[in-house]
Amino acid sequence: MSDMYEHAVQLNRDKCVGCTNCIKRCPTGAIRVREGKARINHDLCVDCGECVRICEHHAKVPVYDPIERMDEFVYKVALPAPSLYGQFNNLDDSNILLTALHKMGFDSVFEVGSAAELVSAMSRKYLDDHPEQFPLISTACPSIVKLIRIRFPSLIDHLLPIQPPVEIAAEMARRKAVKETGLSPEQIGIFFISPCPAKVSACRSPIGVKKTEVDATLAIKDVYVRLLSVMDDAAEDPMDLAVAGRIGVGWGISGGEAAGLINDRYLAADGIENCIKVLNDLEDQKFSHLQFVELDACAGGCVGGVLTVENPYIAKAKMSVLKKYLPVAGMHTDIPDFGRWTEEVEFEPVFTLGSNFKEKIQKMAQVEELTKKFPGIDCGSCGAPSCRALAEDIARGEAKETDCIHILWKNLHTIMGMMTEMDKMAFAPGIAGREEEGSK
Repeated sequence: MSDMYEHAVQLNRDKCVGCTNCIKRCPTGAIRVREGKARINHDLCVDCGECVRICEHHAKVPVYDPIERMDEFVYKVALPAPSLYGQFNNLDDSNILLTALHKMGFDSVFEVGSAAELVSAMSRKYLDDHPEQFPLISTACPSIVKLIRIRFPSLIDHLLPIQPPVEIAAEMARRKAVKETGLSPEQIGIFFISPCPAKVSACRSPIGVKKTEVDATLAIKDVYVRLLSVMDDAAEDPMDLAVAGRIGVGWGISGGEAAGLINDRYLAADGIENCIKVLNDLEDQKFSHLQFVELDACAGGCVGGVLTVENPYIAKAKMSVLKKYLPVAGMHTDIPDFGRWTEEVEFEPVFTLGSNFKEKIQKMAQVEELTKKFPGIDCGSCGAPSCRALAEDIARGEAKETDCIHILWKNLHTIMGMMTEMDKMAFAPGIAGREEEGSK
């Protein structure tokens, strides 16, 4: 996966001071500190952005496109994520925000929320047609999909094989722009305004499809600054642009997607650690009554993404106010003839130890023996998140026992004791000889 997947969370080594905060926070154990600097194992990284949140030195960097990329296209279309609405104070009309995007420089706006309503309709039909796959797991959060691929192989068949709203919005927006302008598809730039690096990665390396229709992914925090300067002008004479209703806008917060299914046999969880607990229980088949599971890696849902600016719970409250003034759903009613996965999503066995069964058994036994040697306090001083993780690193040949400060100190203490004994033995004959000589 690492050879083909373009990750949107990177490390700035110059800013890294070698602290261990990030290794304790990473939900997949993808980070190590070696030789005084952090290292990200991109095979394990799911681009959730937790390390970006926790790093006080800003050494973990979310990667996305600069706004200047708009200059590369003749016609520019903005795809605002539903979570963008929750970033602004006193926004009681979504047309104001959409008009501000026009004033910022976009020629057209296509709400991702309107495509989300289509995905809700497609999901309802899929649930009706495929009860044998219950519970179906949402594929809207790329971090969750990647997490399942590398850690929960038995749940891959439960993934809902429908493209996320941004991909459907991008396809529809390009078709609409080509029809209205007469321009070639290459002259039209589709810009997704993203709340998180995981969605940036998904747009650059889509899952379930070969090619994305998104040309560039901008960060909400960058666009927010530009929009602030034109929001007042937009409020004076807003254009009639809004299409998404409560269901579509609701996708920006945890539970919003599940609510759009009009089904009460669902579970919605947010926060990556909580999602992992749910996935563990799903793997153990503890939720036999569920039909649908919505999991959002960020706290509060997409409003909690690291590319946003507002506190996620305040943003959620703001969106609740905005939704009061919206219809239940927008104007899109017909399910499109595209939007299903066309590529198989496979298990990525990155957590394995060894290339064959015999080697795996040997390395697992080695890990168990090494883990018993370590103190079990998971202090992180070795640069790994836990004693077991260090044992696995040693089994892979990526670390050594003396990386554990407790083992190192024990060895040093033993060596110092041996040296003391050697010193005593070295001086003992000379002292005895002088004493004997003096007695004569």
